[in-house]
Amino acid sequence: MWQANHVADLIRNISPETEIELVDVTTIGDQDQSQPLRQLGGTGVFTREVQRAVIDSRADIAVHSLKDLPTAVVAPELTLASVPKRAIRWDAIVLPANSSLKIAPQAPLDSLPKGARIGSGSPRRQAQLLAVRPDFQLLEIRGNLNTRLKKLDDGQYDAIILAAAGLKRLGWENRVSAILEPPVMLPAVGQGTLGIECRRDDKATRSLLARLTDQEAQVTTLAERTVLARLQAGCHAPVGIVCRIADETVEIEIEVIVLSPDGKQSLRAEIAGHLPEADNLAASQNLQHAIGLGEKIADDLLQRGADELIGNP
Repeated sequence: MWQANHVADLIRNISPETEIELVDVTTIGDQDQSQPLRQLGGTGVFTREVQRAVIDSRADIAVHSLKDLPTAVVAPELTLASVPKRAIRWDAIVLPANSSLKIAPQAPLDSLPKGARIGSGSPRRQAQLLAVRPDFQLLEIRGNLNTRLKKLDDGQYDAIILAAAGLKRLGWENRVSAILEPPVMLPAVGQGTLGIECRRDDKATRSLLARLTDQEAQVTTLAERTVLARLQAGCHAPVGIVCRIADETVEIEIEVIVLSPDGKQSLRAEIAGHLPEADNLAASQNLQHAIGLGEKIADDLLQRGADELIGNP
């Protein structure tokens, strides 16, 4: 709901005359807050019902966390019409409210006690945590942010891992005990970014939403989603990725890690390339270049056995 209201405000800022109504949709991922995501079917559990509302014309746009939006075309009637400015993309360690533990910024995972009970339902986070600290007890945790924080404060976990963006958006930034930046942990594809869909044939809405797009977010998330699609990995696969644009050189940089679910095996790769159109990040040549780099780094990982780690047949 925060995301929907945020997009509504963005639209009001650029088009005050547009009437906006929020259409509340409950997804499978919202309804079932006990089973691990991988057992719910993984891909699309937070997006399918929202997309259906737009396809059925009950709504005109769908607002998603881009990291939850499948890279495979599952709704050909829709198009990803806008990617607004990206928020902080890193994960965060959250400790119980009464904890006296001090986290060292330079080595945040090393600061946690041996055998610590860590709450996270993300295979990507779980694998990266186990790769560094195989002694951790990784426990599933579901529910909205308030529910998760209450479970933590009630003593069910020694720490939980959450997206820093979600904590900041909902006013819980003070609960962040440490930020997990690379190389400690690589975020999910599209993490910290919203993805706004509309019907492919709705030209007026597509034109309106295009005005919300942030060019840097568009280029970097396109590269990230290309990598995930080429790997044939779902949104919840143990794949972490960072894509940046270096301002001083207008160079796109991509770093990827693919892990086995237990974190015992991993592959890393990096690639960089100058963008052809330095003055217009959203130029078609730049978008094609981002796709090409994403495909190239994914192919390198596949040649080294990434599909086996992900579990592809």
